Amino acid sequence: MTEHRKLGQSALTTVPLILGGNVFGWTADEATSFAVLDAFVDGGGTMIDTADVYSAWVPGHRGGESERVIGAWLRRRGRRDDVMITTKVGMLPIGEGKGLEPDHIARAVDGSLQRLGTDYIDLYLAHADDETQDQAAVAEAFGALVKAGKVRVVGASNFSAARLDSALAAQAQQGVAQYQVLQNEYNLMERAGYEGAVQDYCVARQIGMTPYFSVACGYLTGKYRSMADVKGARANRVGRYVEGHGPRVLAAMDTVAAAHGASLAQVALAWLAAQPGIAAPIASATSVAQVTDLLGSLRLTLGEQDLALLDQASRITG
Repeated sequence: MTEHRKLGQSALTTVPLILGGNVFGWTADEATSFAVLDAFVDGGGTMIDTADVYSAWVPGHRGGESERVIGAWLRRRGRRDDVMITTKVGMLPIGEGKGLEPDHIARAVDGSLQRLGTDYIDLYLAHADDETQDQAAVAEAFGALVKAGKVRVVGASNFSAARLDSALAAQAQQGVAQYQVLQNEYNLMERAGYEGAVQDYCVARQIGMTPYFSVACGYLTGKYRSMADVKGARANRVGRYVEGHGPRVLAAMDTVAAAHGASLAQVALAWLAAQPGIAAPIASATSVAQVTDLLGSLRLTLGEQDLALLDQASRITG
């Protein structure tokens, strides 16, 4: 039976893999998105991650495209009780409202609920810290959503340890729902932003970390072995990996993958799932074959030697 992990100290649990929804309505059309979502749930997945801003960066898009696709999928399948939806607020302006302004949060959640076609969101995240807002007011705004039944659990994304601590302090002082989840970038190529202060804080406070960019924009799948392979919107980031310590990391991953008969993506996700404080990594897919590959990580357990090899290879030295 696949392991289920708690999201912080909340009642929510998930297998150690969350399906990223940033591609829905963007690089995956509705039919493809439906197939991906069906395959994920059929394979034992339970949580789908999206945001109101997905995919406003695409010419002609306004944001909310991903939520609308997920909402259409929920309507087609006719049930909601066996999946959990997490979405975010803070990066998509609404009129003059933006960031974590309390009024903006209140308007944004209603927009997300309408697009998703549901009356509640399982996990609602502050998509990015907003230092222009009083954290007590932000705490009250998120707390009101929980009291109203629009949101079950709240969390944060792209927060430092210090700002997460002050946010939790404000929530405690207000006596409202506290952040149970943190969603920051973390993978074998990008370790410094989580390891250290943020990781120590999450472990100490029992906050579940759900890292994004789990396969480093595709680099950790092994598709970019040389600069000749590098192209597309993520070329700058991936190119930095190719020219840096990336080849050393891929070599170690190749060794571990061969030993377990696993794919590199599965190794990347299993490494994340083995790290302290991690509840479940997030990964997206644009085909059923990719979903099947990602789900294989749930059956992969890395040994101490595997973890040590990957740890050593992925540390930046010199």
